[in-house]
Amino acid sequence: MPDAVLPEPSTRRVTHQTGRFTRDTAGSQSLERGLVLLRAFRVGTTSLTNAELALRTGLPRPTVSRLTRSLVDAGFLRYDVNERAYRLAPVVLSLADAFHQSSRAPDIALPLMRKVAEAGKVNVGLAVGDHLEMVYLASIRHSRDSVSRTRRVVPGTRVPMEMTAIGLSWLAAQPEGGREDLLAGIAARQGEAWAGMRAQVLRSIAQAQRRGYCTAAYQPGHLLAVGAAFSGPDQQLYGLNISFPFNESERSRDNARYAAQLARLVADIQEAWRRATG
Repeated sequence: MPDAVLPEPSTRRVTHQTGRFTRDTAGSQSLERGLVLLRAFRVGTTSLTNAELALRTGLPRPTVSRLTRSLVDAGFLRYDVNERAYRLAPVVLSLADAFHQSSRAPDIALPLMRKVAEAGKVNVGLAVGDHLEMVYLASIRHSRDSVSRTRRVVPGTRVPMEMTAIGLSWLAAQPEGGREDLLAGIAARQGEAWAGMRAQVLRSIAQAQRRGYCTAAYQPGHLLAVGAAFSGPDQQLYGLNISFPFNESERSRDNARYAAQLARLVADIQEAWRRATG
């Protein structure tokens, strides 16, 4: 008798086994493009025209025009007649509030993060990945360097995944297939610069996988950081970092010192979550 043909595993099972969302059904390209437009709005951007949205997203101008019409009709954008441009609508703030209320992570982690930041006069941040960037959920800043005193990092602040310790450690913790997809996207975004960055990015990922943390200098000459990734009880992968003033002569000692503090902080947050979800 011929061998029985085993049925293909369901996409839901594949998702559970690999940690990568998988479905056989096709997604909506129009919806995905509309969300790309919403991502184009960042802190410091009050309004954007169709031409500016096309430039930021790489979408054709006629496509952008159709999508902004739909987003205005749906209430996610509003049209400013005086500026002849689009602004985010209040529903976006409602979505942010709904996310905040549904996520207990910042509230549980913040007291522990603040204790470390205040004691060591350092910065401590908690973030999650979104496409090719990390989005901060919480940030406590007590470092006395000039960059930390002037640079605003709050919930919602985005930083590039490939240039930050918090992002590189998060990348290292991804399933291999998902990480390769992200690296391909980063390479496309960086263009010609990727050739000079690739080796360092891969070294940082290897460091995080080997030691449980990695280091990076997102603000060269000003700040160094150590980052680690860990899973919460909600099965979400989080990134955590400690950043501190740059001191070349003490760099190795500082990296080891704050890496140890970071490991303790991760353990303390996980224990606090375990008790809270008990």
